[in-house]
Amino acid sequence: MTDKENLKEKDLEKVMDEEIIDAETEFSEVEQLKIDKEKLSAEIENLKSDYLRKNAEFQNFRKRQEKELEELRKFASEKVMIKLLDNVDNLERAIAASSETKDFDSLIKGVEMTLSQMKGIMHSEGVEAIESEGAIYNPHIHHAVMVEESENHENDQIIQVFQKAYKMKEKVIRPAMVKVCKKS
Repeated sequence: MTDKENLKEKDLEKVMDEEIIDAETEFSEVEQLKIDKEKLSAEIENLKSDYLRKNAEFQNFRKRQEKELEELRKFASEKVMIKLLDNVDNLERAIAASSETKDFDSLIKGVEMTLSQMKGIMHSEGVEAIESEGAIYNPHIHHAVMVEESENHENDQIIQVFQKAYKMKEKVIRPAMVKVCKKS
């Protein structure tokens, strides 16, 4: 063999060795990519599983909160109603006693005492009457059911209160029904 042929054969062997190394490297890279893909797929499955579990927990939490809120709404006034029952009992006793004795003065006294107790309950719950007689009409507090011209009152001044206004902890829970002065 000549040197030239020998050199070509060595070059060919070198090129083949390089191609084998490249092929082995590519094969190794493909194998690594497969391993990475499997790891990522497993991680995605774990994340999906965690998401589904967390979502189910959240849905259960939300249902539990709704149920608790419904229970709260259902029995929110229970405490106040229990307090009012004593007043109902007192009124029933007053009516029964006055029916038998025909003593209407004691009936009035009993009703006044019961009214006083009820106002005490209202006060303890943060309910207060809003004074409206002589005040200037405010649509947030007053409901005008009548309008009348009056020389003794200013324009928009309340002439008469038919039903008191009440607020509970600074929120108007019932506006006053009033007659308002309107000047032409």
